[in-house]
Amino acid sequence: MNAKVAEPRQILQLMECIDRALALEPANPRILLHRAQCLLALGRSKDACEAAAAAQCSAPSEPVLLDAIGTLFSQANQPGRALTAYNQAITLAPNQPHFLFNRATARRYLGELTEAEHDYDRVIALKPDDYEAYKNRTELRTQTEDNNHIAALEALLSKGTAGWAGEVELRYALAKEYEDLGKYELSFEQLQRGSRLRRDHLRYDVTNDVVTVDWIIKSFPESPAGAPTRDPAGAGPIFIVGLPRSGSTLVDRILSSHSAVHSAGELPHFALAVVDSVRRQTGVAQLPRRELVARSTTTDFAALGRDYLARARASGIEAHCFTDKMPLNYLYCGLIERALPNARIIHVTRRPMAACYAIYKTLFKDGYPFSYDFAELAQYYSAYRRLMRHWETTMPGRIHVVSYEALVTDQVGETRKLLSFCGLEWEEACVEFHRNPSPTHTASAVQVRRRIYDTSISQWRNYERQLAPLRAHLTAAGIDCDE
Repeated sequence: MNAKVAEPRQILQLMECIDRALALEPANPRILLHRAQCLLALGRSKDACEAAAAAQCSAPSEPVLLDAIGTLFSQANQPGRALTAYNQAITLAPNQPHFLFNRATARRYLGELTEAEHDYDRVIALKPDDYEAYKNRTELRTQTEDNNHIAALEALLSKGTAGWAGEVELRYALAKEYEDLGKYELSFEQLQRGSRLRRDHLRYDVTNDVVTVDWIIKSFPESPAGAPTRDPAGAGPIFIVGLPRSGSTLVDRILSSHSAVHSAGELPHFALAVVDSVRRQTGVAQLPRRELVARSTTTDFAALGRDYLARARASGIEAHCFTDKMPLNYLYCGLIERALPNARIIHVTRRPMAACYAIYKTLFKDGYPFSYDFAELAQYYSAYRRLMRHWETTMPGRIHVVSYEALVTDQVGETRKLLSFCGLEWEEACVEFHRNPSPTHTASAVQVRRRIYDTSISQWRNYERQLAPLRAHLTAAGIDCDE
């Protein structure tokens, strides 16, 4: 839980100034874009996109503005509309690498992977020091002996001019390409050097996250007496929780392939609603994390649920049944049960070594700072497991556990159980999830375009020697690594 959130009052004051300006110049695209940005900051994604669309109509020949409009659409989880704006910008300025990079990102989310790779190639040709483009390009496909970028990446590193952030990007890209080619020793060497360098430039203490779990468990010892019961036929949000890289996007794609389910992506709404609820209760803008956890137990749970749903509606979600796959909502399962009795909670799990290796080898753009050090990763993983055991014990029948390994082994059987828990009828489309054309914005954007596969289950075993310290840390924390 985090008590630091943006203060909306200043945004509303700015909106008043913008609206006065629009009264004088109603078609000014820059003012319209500023309004869209304010609306997006307030969580009103649908209104923000309408304002951005108006700005787009008024800026047919301004590439910088069109690119900014595309970025707003992207931030609002509208990559299709973003792509249109980026296309317009690139038509006007075809050699602007920033525009091409942004378009590649939209294409990746939309599953246009070959086109995205071409855009990244062009970015790199125009701006050879855009090191993030190298890493993103690497992730779009499985590299082969005949078609890879290893020589170019090694040459860039040998120059020593990338700076620490660029070096991190290049080393993660090399680790992925070497792994694709089965050169595991070289892959792990690059991964370890990249992760250590990233950790060296983070300010983070895993103890804060571990003690937060203890505070939550103490504050929510059991389900409250007289809590509202779930209506078996009632539609509500489906929360998909767990750790990143554990299969949550796969489960989201399976569910959102159902005709009755809409994928809302990773919403920040529940955490923000909790903080605002405590803020209203106490009159204090920011509280220490421990007090925030304690105060959340006495909030108005019904109001909290209404606030979450209102935020979802304001962001353009109209379906009654939608998925929210923000992994860190696992921290709030006790509050979700109280605030949204018709919600379903899906906990996606993965075996410890596979889960931790998948997290360790991912360079997260933001968040998950525990992922770059074995000791911290093991501590965080142990705390997460402890909290989820607590929720499953104190909320019997309210959380459905999906094992990634079981899902891969018995896709149809596990999908039937998943749909049954969510109160959904069987639909064959859920098995054909890879045909789902809807965009995805997570690190798994490439993988979910493929049929289900089992190669990642045991991928970590290629590094058993190198991962031995991680295994030792997990074992010392009481985790059975062979479960």
